[in-house]
Amino acid sequence: MSLGSFIRKQFVDVLQWLEDGDGVLAWRFPMEDQEIQYGGQLTVRESQMAIFVNEGRIADVFSPGLYTLTTRTLPVLTSLRNWDKLFQSPFKSDVYFFSTRLQLGRRWGTPQPVTIRDREFGLVQVRAFGIYSYRVVDVPAFHREISGTRAVYTVDDLEQQLRNLVVTAMSVAFGSADVAFVDMAANQEVLSQRIGTALAPTFARYGVTLDSFTVQSVSLPEALQKALDARISVGVSGDLNRFAQYQAAQSIPLAAQNPGGVAGIGAGIAAGAAIAQSMTGALNAPPHTPQTTPPANPSNDYVERLQQLKTLLDKGLVTEDDYAKAKADILAKLTQ
Repeated sequence: MSLGSFIRKQFVDVLQWLEDGDGVLAWRFPMEDQEIQYGGQLTVRESQMAIFVNEGRIADVFSPGLYTLTTRTLPVLTSLRNWDKLFQSPFKSDVYFFSTRLQLGRRWGTPQPVTIRDREFGLVQVRAFGIYSYRVVDVPAFHREISGTRAVYTVDDLEQQLRNLVVTAMSVAFGSADVAFVDMAANQEVLSQRIGTALAPTFARYGVTLDSFTVQSVSLPEALQKALDARISVGVSGDLNRFAQYQAAQSIPLAAQNPGGVAGIGAGIAAGAAIAQSMTGALNAPPHTPQTTPPANPSNDYVERLQQLKTLLDKGLVTEDDYAKAKADILAKLTQ
C-alpha cells in the first residue's frame, strides 16, 4: 500500500445506530473499505444489541452499554484472529445492530380460507384475523436463521414468514381442539391461547419471543354461517319444528355434494319446517277429552298425519326412533 493510500484510508472510531424511523429489525454498519480503529467506541443503546462477525462467524455479542474496543472487550474476536495482548492496529469486522423493542400491533390474517376438520360440521373453510406482538431476544439465532448478511432487515420482511406460521398453527389448533367450532368461535380468547401456545416454540427457534397473540374475528362461508345462526336461534327448547330446522341446517356443509347444492337444501329446510309443524301438533296434542262436536271423519286426519310423518322420515329429518314413537302415538289415538 502506498503512503498516499494509507493516508487516505479511513478508520472508524465510533460505531452506533441511531435507528432513524421504525420498522427496522437488523442493520449492518456500513464499513465499505474502512477499518475499525483499535480503542474506538461502540455505543449500544437501550432496546438494541450488537454483534461482531468475523469471516462469517459470530464472534462477540454486546448488550446495551458503552464499550472501548480492545482485546479485553473483544475476547472471542481476539481469539479467532490470534491477536496477542499488544495488538493495537485497526481491524476489519462486520458489525450488526439489532432492535429488541417490542413490535406492537402487527396484523395477521388468512389470505385464503383455511380448511379445517370440525367434529360437528365436518370439513369447514374459515378465515381469521387478529393482531400480535413480538420482540427479538436471541440475536445470534435471529442473525443465523432470519436476517443473515442483509444490510437492512425490516419487520415487513419478517411478516410473510410469521403469517405462514400463524396459518399453520391455526389449522392445528382447530383440528386438535376437543371443542366444537361453534363453541370455539364464540370464545376467541381460548382460540388465541391455543394458537399462541402453538406458535411460541417456533418463534423461539428464530430468536423471537411472542409477547401476545389475539384472534379478533373468525368468519365462515355464508352458507355455513346461516346454518350456525339457525342453530343459535333454536335455543334450549326441544320441539320438533326447531329440531327439523336444525337437522336441515346441519346438512349445509354437504350441499356441494348434492345435485341441488345449497339451493336444494334450502328447499328442504322449508319443506321440513312445514311438515314438522304438523308433526309437532300431533305429538303435543292434549290428552283425549270428550268433544261436544266430534270431527266429521277423524280417521282422515290421522291418515294425513301418518303420511306427513313418513315424508319427514324419508327426507331424513327425523330418526327411525322418533318416527316409530310418533307413529305409535297417532295409532293409539286412532284406536281410542
